[in-house]
This record gives sequence, C-alpha cells and structure tokens, in this order.
Amino acid sequence: MNNSEWHKQLAEVVSSLGEEDFPAKMTAALRQITPFEFCVIFAYRQDDTPLCLYNDFPTEQKRRMHVEDYQAGPYLLDPFYLATVKPIEPGLYRFKEVAPDRFFQGEYYKNYYQATRLAEEIGLFVSVGDISIVTSLMRNDKPFSTPQMKKLQEVAPLFQAAVIHHWQEIHQHFPGSEAVTATANSRIQQLLQEKNYSLTPREVEVVEYTLKGYSAEAAAQVMEISTGTVRIHKRNIYSKLRINSQGELFSIFFNAFTENQ
Repeated sequence: MNNSEWHKQLAEVVSSLGEEDFPAKMTAALRQITPFEFCVIFAYRQDDTPLCLYNDFPTEQKRRMHVEDYQAGPYLLDPFYLATVKPIEPGLYRFKEVAPDRFFQGEYYKNYYQATRLAEEIGLFVSVGDISIVTSLMRNDKPFSTPQMKKLQEVAPLFQAAVIHHWQEIHQHFPGSEAVTATANSRIQQLLQEKNYSLTPREVEVVEYTLKGYSAEAAAQVMEISTGTVRIHKRNIYSKLRINSQGELFSIFFNAFTENQ
C-alpha cells in the first residue's frame, strides 16, 4: 500500500470517530497493514461479563462460538481477559505472550479454544480508566510474521489513541456507571465458594490456577508456596470432588458456572 492510499485509509478512520462504523473502518485500516481473517473487540472490567463492541465473523456459528459462548463463562480462563485483570500495560501482544506456562496443555485450550481452529490471535490492549478494550486480530492459516508484528507495533499508538477517543464513555455501557475496584476474590473463587465444595481457601486458589493453565511450579511461585504443597492440595481437591483428572475438574467448574447463570 502506498502512502496516498494509507493516508486516505487513516482519514476514514479519523472521520468515523464517534460514529457507528468506526470499528469497521479501524479494522479495514489494520487489514491494509497485514491480512487476518477475523476481528473482535471486547471491553473488560474486572469480573463483569465482557462487552462485545464489534465483530466481523461471517457466520452465525462463528459469532456464537467467539462471542456468546465466550461470554457465557470461558472468558474467565482466557489469557487476554486475565491479562486485563493483572492489569497489563497497554500495547500489542501475541496470545502466547500472555498465556500461562501450561495453557496449551490445559483443559480450557483443549475443550474450548482449540475448537476455534485459530493459527494465532494477537491483541491490542487499551485502557480507558479501569476498563480494558482489547482488539483481537485472528488468523486461520498461519501466525503473524515478525515483520508483520513490527509494522503493527509501529502504528499501534495511533490506533490506541483512536480507541480511547471513540470509547471514552464506555463506562456507561457497563452495569452501573461508577468505576469498580478489584474484588478480594476472583469470580472463579467466588463461584467455587458459593457451591460449597468443602474446599479450603488454599485449595480454591489451586483450583483457580489449575483451570487457568498454570503448572504446579508456576502456581507455587505465584502463591509463594512449594511445588510439593501445590501437588498435595491437588490430591486433596480431587479426593474431595471425587474426580481423577483435570478434565473432570474443568467440567465441574463450567457446570457450576452454567447453573449460576
């Protein structure tokens, strides 16, 4: 794309700020930099259900999988969502850069994310107060190359500024217009405690990190306990829940979440 075409594309993005077609114009401009199949934009605020601000999935099945099914519970284990809770510095990230160490061996990946059949997903993270807006660019065929990522990194500040300007009133779209602060316990911990599985607070933490895709070693580091202690907790958890695998633990969690809706 020559400079004249690029400037024209940027002019369309700027002229659409505050208008309904801004996300589509921004997506079209990003596609001029590098090709990708799908774009979806979510707004995250701590434990609130994510808001889908835009998507261009071509079929109802795709939209349901990436939006409705995701909002029904899987988002709680999504590395992009979890990165916003930390929180993460605004910028452009590959999915694998923010995922826990065992994410791609975990049950969330096997039972939900793998079904999307994506080769790679990258996210542009923007902060608007206590709300994070993540523009996800998805590819089916192959990951983004290093040169393509470099080009996107170069224009990222421009699009971050545009997102902040366009969605400066995003708080009004969440339940209650007042900003919220992080709760002491995550939504996962709250759910497990509500279901009264007779798990100790430490065991609930171990369940949470296991579901998110942390290895025993990584969970131990975050919790500041030994790896052996994490494994003992896992044995006790499996015994109390009468299960034998992480897959069964995953099923219990999502069944409980569904019942709570």
